[in-house]
Amino acid sequence: MRPHAGTGGGLLTACLPAPAAAGNAARAAAALRIGGLVPLTGVDYPGELAAVVFCQGCPWRCRYCHNPHLIPARGAVAIRWEDVERFLETRRGLLDAVVFSGGEPTAQGALVAACRRVRELGFRVGLHTAGACPERLRRLLPHCDWVGLDIKSLPEDYGALTGAAGAAGRAWRSLDLLLESGIRYEVRTTVHSEFASAPGLRRLADALWQRGVRHWALQLCETSRGEARALGSNRWRPADLDSIGPEWRERFDTLALRGAG
Repeated sequence: MRPHAGTGGGLLTACLPAPAAAGNAARAAAALRIGGLVPLTGVDYPGELAAVVFCQGCPWRCRYCHNPHLIPARGAVAIRWEDVERFLETRRGLLDAVVFSGGEPTAQGALVAACRRVRELGFRVGLHTAGACPERLRRLLPHCDWVGLDIKSLPEDYGALTGAAGAAGRAWRSLDLLLESGIRYEVRTTVHSEFASAPGLRRLADALWQRGVRHWALQLCETSRGEARALGSNRWRPADLDSIGPEWRERFDTLALRGAG
């Protein structure tokens, strides 16, 4: 997920329950905790001009997280949903979509109402998620038009990467739900030499393809910010991704190599 500068305190340790019924979608969406807003991007929703809403809170502690200020349930920056709606009203006809990123957007029950509200305002809905809350994702998918799902590793390596027991089952269950939905998607995997080897990526490619994934992106881990700074230098180089790309291009309908030359 894309970075957004800031700080915060507190902890979110589980997928939070949905808020009590609050009437219409706009009122229910008001409970969404927002830690940042990017007014315009051309890279977070393929082929669309979008705004990005950064949701506050994440139940995982990924070793390469670029947005650690969005991990706590409450952060130093708090943007009201009504201000997001006010902004979107001024962008009708200029923006195509709104992307919910984080943090982990699916950890908040209010996201369903926020997605509904975005569509009512005339925008498409994009979602960036690591799949931490599959049952919440199931309820969200009918309100989404495109999803970028992080699949971080093979299941046996998830605990070390995320610091969360059971993370692998949740992420791979979310993958199944996404593939079953028929919604446009991209599966993304971040590559750092600390936890990704060429043989391991080949095993992951096999597992994803056998699961039914046809749109995959490999992205080099940046170590200049966030939690990734503690990992040290990344021995993977752009040329390394370029060298392994051809063997998978025949399998995957789309294979993006981000950070490659």
